[in-house]
Amino acid sequence: MTSPAKFKKDKEIIAEYDTQVKEIRAQLTEQMKCLDQQCELRVQLLQDLQDFFRKKAEIEMDYSRNLEKLAERFLAKTRSTKDQQFKKDQNVLSPVNCWNLLLNQVKRESRDHTTLSDIYLNNIIPRFVQVSEDSGRLFKKSKEVGQQLQDDLMKVLNELYSVMKTYHMYNADSISAQSKLKEAEKQEEKQIGKSVKQEDRQTPRSPDSSSNIRIEEKHVRRSSVKKIEKMKEKRQAKYTENKLKAIKARNEYLLALEATNASVFKYYIHDLSDLIDQCCDLGYHASLNRALRTFLSAELNLEQSKHEGLDAIENAVENLDATSDKQRLMEMYNNVFCPPMKFEFQPHMGDMASQLCAQQPVQSELVQRCQQLQSRLSTLKIENEEVKKTMEATLQTIQDIVTVEDFDVSDCFQYSNSMESVKSTVSETFMSKPSIAKRRANQQETEQFYFTKMKEYLEGRNLITKLQAKHDLLQKTLGESQRTDCSLARRSSTVRKQDSSQAIPLVVESCIRFISRHGLQHEGIFRVSGSQVEVNDIKNAFERGEDPLAGDQNDHDMDSIAGVLKLYFRGLEHPLFPKDIFHDLMACVTMDILQERALHIRKVLLALPKTTLIIMRYLFAFLNHLSQFSEENMMDPYNLAICFGPSLMSVPEGHDQVSCQAHVNELIKTIIIQHENIFPNPRELEGPVYSRGGSTEDYCDSPHGETTSVEDSTQDVTTEHHTSDDECEPIEAIAKFDYVGRTARELSFKKGASLLLYQRASDDWWEGRHNGIDGLIPHQYIVVQDTLIS
Repeated sequence: MTSPAKFKKDKEIIAEYDTQVKEIRAQLTEQMKCLDQQCELRVQLLQDLQDFFRKKAEIEMDYSRNLEKLAERFLAKTRSTKDQQFKKDQNVLSPVNCWNLLLNQVKRESRDHTTLSDIYLNNIIPRFVQVSEDSGRLFKKSKEVGQQLQDDLMKVLNELYSVMKTYHMYNADSISAQSKLKEAEKQEEKQIGKSVKQEDRQTPRSPDSSSNIRIEEKHVRRSSVKKIEKMKEKRQAKYTENKLKAIKARNEYLLALEATNASVFKYYIHDLSDLIDQCCDLGYHASLNRALRTFLSAELNLEQSKHEGLDAIENAVENLDATSDKQRLMEMYNNVFCPPMKFEFQPHMGDMASQLCAQQPVQSELVQRCQQLQSRLSTLKIENEEVKKTMEATLQTIQDIVTVEDFDVSDCFQYSNSMESVKSTVSETFMSKPSIAKRRANQQETEQFYFTKMKEYLEGRNLITKLQAKHDLLQKTLGESQRTDCSLARRSSTVRKQDSSQAIPLVVESCIRFISRHGLQHEGIFRVSGSQVEVNDIKNAFERGEDPLAGDQNDHDMDSIAGVLKLYFRGLEHPLFPKDIFHDLMACVTMDILQERALHIRKVLLALPKTTLIIMRYLFAFLNHLSQFSEENMMDPYNLAICFGPSLMSVPEGHDQVSCQAHVNELIKTIIIQHENIFPNPRELEGPVYSRGGSTEDYCDSPHGETTSVEDSTQDVTTEHHTSDDECEPIEAIAKFDYVGRTARELSFKKGASLLLYQRASDDWWEGRHNGIDGLIPHQYIVVQDTLIS
């Protein structure tokens, strides 16, 4: 092929590649525009909803005022009757009674419409404002993630372009070297033929002169032949070198091509879907669902006869589905979101070998590279799986925040004789100021952490996709019979060797004891990841048979200790809940009555070995205790179930992981709440029992022992424990330990605080005062100064 023809062919190949890349780049731009349009439409929709409900609130208020005027007009006329006795007599008549009931109903209807107007202004509209703010913020973060994904994709395409150019260049050099070698071979053949002809043509001359001429000519011919031979050898070496470079460049091009196609496919099939699902639409449909359900609750409580008109709206609210909306969006813009054509191998100058060359001298290099990729993938997958678990747990937390069922406003329509103001009732609902700031701050902090992990997970998955594509192609080419095992390495159990008499593993007992003493109020316990270095150090200490958490020192990271406890149960070779009872337990979850569900769970679990039941009883008693501090640690039974569900019970293969995991979480939540009704008591099952201090011993004078509840203790009090204020002066006491009241009646105090005791409320409680506030004080947390008082 001539040089101009070759140049033309190269330009055609590059032009074809540029065209395909431009089409993808145009798609990426249109995707961002499409998402921006969706954001603008969403904001406009929310603004329209706000304007609609603001106007409707004005209408409802005007209607309420007109009803009030109507009722007052006739009530005033009734009150103006001069003969009051006659008026009272008339009230016994059914027509007058109906008339009075009708007027009262008008007044009640007026109050209902005032309530409805206030709900629109102070509840529903702020909800839409919040959804609008959340949507704008999430779209901005989503756009950053999407832009990062697109930049990574374009980087991959640019890398492919560079590799392709290198391959074409080296292949052209190889062809040029081959051409020069053939030219040298022809020159050699031509020179040899020319020498033979010249010898044949020579004629006899004088001996001396002819001999000198022949010697001189032979010397010239030999010198020329040697030069040609040296040139040929040099070109042969150059051709061999360029040919090897061309082969390696083609291999790199094919590997890059495979990785690029895998990355493009992953972006269009997985990343875009995840971006819309888990970023752009994060919480939007659920929040809109809550706002519209608030409207439905108000209307349905206002007038039950409006059901026919509201059923259509309720049906629309029920059909708020992020997945369906995403599907409709992608169908509407199919040309924007559909994956592009797969990149095909573009051979250069007739080179039709579209497979990797695995022959020597590159075979050993490819084998080594395949092994390196295998090792790297194993590490990356383990790391990315941990990031994914953290991300999914955080996502579940966000979904719990935005799906809380707080849209029922039926209490707003319950009126008392005191005629409390409407605003005081509404203020206790969704937009209550004491809780809204904390919930909003927690939501935004969780969102920030989620997007960080989402970004980290997507970047890790992108790298794994590229490396996996290269590895698979190398492995296929090298003809390996077995696929590389890229699954996560089985985590080793952190339990130490124990005597058969020790029912509770040391790592479980020690971690629970430490958390029970120091971490019950630690925010995000079991949800926030700890230090991986400290987790490994603590785990290794337990494996050596040591107890790194012994003593009362609190110099360890609480989240790391919580991570060790979860890691222990996750690393068990056989889960705490055996797989053979999975279906029996899932059947229990379907029962609606909690007590009945607990009874059936108890029947299933009683078939387990004694040691397993003891560990379960111990663990769930601790989790129940921990959940009682949910206002401080933000971990109620459901949040704890989300964290422990995957570690305690694995979903068998062949089942829908998502739906089954939701049922597993519901099961764990039920056991946490109903653990006393599910597990045998110490009389039925001998073994260690969890105490409120985290130990396995019975309670004596431990400051962390379980205090009897106020309700139970005051019921059992005897008359000898009570003395009147007239009979006994207040007694001074000193707090031995910190105490946080669990109810409004219990007092909170710090260690060393001075307390006044009035009288004994029970064996476990005193009635007393602290900082000018009267309430109940636990006996085990104080030292009574007057030794005469028992």
